[in-house]
Amino acid sequence: MSRIVEEVRAVVQPIVDEQNFELVDLEFVKEGKNWFLRIYIDKPGGIDIEECALISEKVSDALDAIDPDPIPQAYFLEVSSPGAERPLKNEADMQNAIGQYVHLSFYKAIDGEKFYEGILKEVTDEKVVLTIRIKTRTKDIEIQRNQIANARLAIQF
Repeated sequence: MSRIVEEVRAVVQPIVDEQNFELVDLEFVKEGKNWFLRIYIDKPGGIDIEECALISEKVSDALDAIDPDPIPQAYFLEVSSPGAERPLKNEADMQNAIGQYVHLSFYKAIDGEKFYEGILKEVTDEKVVLTIRIKTRTKDIEIQRNQIANARLAIQF
């Protein structure tokens, strides 16, 4: 399926760029008997439903105009915001998240914890520094990048 994703990304990226939006993610997945092409877009201040509809129309028209069709089977096209807890998938996402509250989950437990949430303080090629709260005190912890399985923005309660 990565061939389809890459072909579709080549069509979608210029459309998203033209609107000054960010293409956060694109996936082509099967759920049950249905296929879904999901496109996640964002911009500073967030994306609204009209902007999602605009991108959906432009992408649909662009994909329909391609011969041969890069997606031969029937599918549902979904365009949406990545949400308040958007994944941090690449280096730019991590750098942009500095100063924000994040959730980091690990391949294996670190000091008995499978994840930490806190303020992302620093990001380098080798490590991240996270300011976490333990009861009433705060503490900076260093986590090696190769220990992080998933990273996303989080909502602080």
